[in-house]
Amino acid sequence: MLQELTIKDFAIIQDLNLSFNRGMTVLTGETGAGKSIIIDAVGLLAGGRGSSEFIRHGATKCVLEALFSLEGNSTTYKLLKDYDIDSEEDSVIIQRDIHRSGKNVCRINGRLVTIATLRLIGESIIDIHGQNEHQELMNPERHLNMLDHFGDQKLIQLKKNYQETYADYKKVKKAYDKWQNGEQALAQRLDMLQYQTNEIEIAELLDGEEEELLEEKNLLANYQKIMSALSISYDTLQGDEVNGIDLIGNAMTEMSSLEEIDEKYKVLSEAISSSYFQLQEAASDILREMDQTAYDEDRLNEIEKRLESIKQLKRKYGDSITEIKAYYEKIAAELNQIMNRENHLTNMTKELSHLSKELIKRGSELSEKRRVVAKKIEQAIHEQLKELYMEKVVFEVQFFKPIQDFASENAHESGFDDVEFYIATNMGEPLKPLARVASGGELSRMMLAMKTIFSKSQGITSIIFDEVDTGVSGRVAQAIANKIYMVAVHSQVLCITHLPQVAAMADNHLYISKSVENDRTKTHVNSLVSLEKIEEIARMLAGTEITKLTLEHAKELTVLAETEKQRQKQLS
Repeated sequence: MLQELTIKDFAIIQDLNLSFNRGMTVLTGETGAGKSIIIDAVGLLAGGRGSSEFIRHGATKCVLEALFSLEGNSTTYKLLKDYDIDSEEDSVIIQRDIHRSGKNVCRINGRLVTIATLRLIGESIIDIHGQNEHQELMNPERHLNMLDHFGDQKLIQLKKNYQETYADYKKVKKAYDKWQNGEQALAQRLDMLQYQTNEIEIAELLDGEEEELLEEKNLLANYQKIMSALSISYDTLQGDEVNGIDLIGNAMTEMSSLEEIDEKYKVLSEAISSSYFQLQEAASDILREMDQTAYDEDRLNEIEKRLESIKQLKRKYGDSITEIKAYYEKIAAELNQIMNRENHLTNMTKELSHLSKELIKRGSELSEKRRVVAKKIEQAIHEQLKELYMEKVVFEVQFFKPIQDFASENAHESGFDDVEFYIATNMGEPLKPLARVASGGELSRMMLAMKTIFSKSQGITSIIFDEVDTGVSGRVAQAIANKIYMVAVHSQVLCITHLPQVAAMADNHLYISKSVENDRTKTHVNSLVSLEKIEEIARMLAGTEITKLTLEHAKELTVLAETEKQRQKQLS
């Protein structure tokens, strides 16, 4: 639902802030005041085509912003999630800036998006229908999806079952085609896998080997430094001449003679004695290290060569020996499949045949259910058309492919069906695609009939009618007013109208006017209350001069409208 709309420097509108409510809102007012401009602004926020010509004269850019509440719109939620756009507050803020240079900046909940993304998400929230804008109903590619939305839970489950099988079928079919058609590629792949497995096998890699080699290399590379430090340390501790251990031994002897005199000397004596024996043990360890440590240049070269081999394998197959071995297991399994290609293809053929039969079975079940739902739609729309005085119009959902002709190679994600809505507007005329029907009063009523049927199931929270009542009057005008309100029971409706019958049915009435200030045109929007609404309806009935009789007529229209609105609420 559209809650707030802000327009700055757009066409003749300098700065406008509007709040919208649930139900049916009509916009009326003098020609050129900006009614359609407001709808154009909403259309741009839904991803409509922008142009620098929209920018108000003298401004460098126009800024459009709207706040929508999602109200459980699952389609929009899914799209926001797909594009990683935050929607925690169950609302969407869309902003679009159009610069004089032609640059467009689009944001959804503060995140920059492309025009294509804006259009995709915008169309799931807003549906704008004008005299020449048909959108969903006029797009044959959307008819199948609309048909499915009209279905019950059984149809939804059948479609889900089909799509799961379709995904499995596509996966196996892709792999099968790759194996079946890629003889040369498979031969090249075989050569490469044989080379790679052979190269890894010959290396005979061991877990932890690289770390051990690096440690050994470090010791050999620092042989001179190690031997020098060991030698100096040993000479210092236990050399032929005066050494540290002998000196500490003297201190130990002297301190031991004082142990009986006082406890504190005994403690010191024991500490020196402990150090003496620890240093003797350390000197022995150093001597053993000196005897065992030897420099082997051949071993160092061998280690460096092995490390280089491991490095080359890591560069090709993984960042560690563990990863290289895991890669080996993977390609060895693939190599085995290629070596046993015929058996593998036989198994895949069996699996593909099974999935193909299951796909056709589930697709047929889905199509049968769709055809039942299609009959219900046809009946429902014919009932709506009768109320719009179009009882002779024939509406039909046409399926272009009989179920017995279904073949797995013709399957698509939504099934096997190709569906389009057809109508015949006059008796004796052949059915024609809805998308090719000329605009005008008949098309407006046709659109309203379908909106009434589909507004419950489409999930779109805001529907906009831009002068769809052009070319009608009298009882047809009242019928159109009733239908627009019926749509508003389930979705928020914004409607630009010149028909007093439509205005009388509104829950909210916005009057658009304009004035000239400082030689510039300025748009004003006023929300009309009860008496103001009656006066505006009287103006729509009479034109410039409003008489007492016209006011009485306007009042009568609003009373009749309230009665009709209560009736429709009870029916819904």
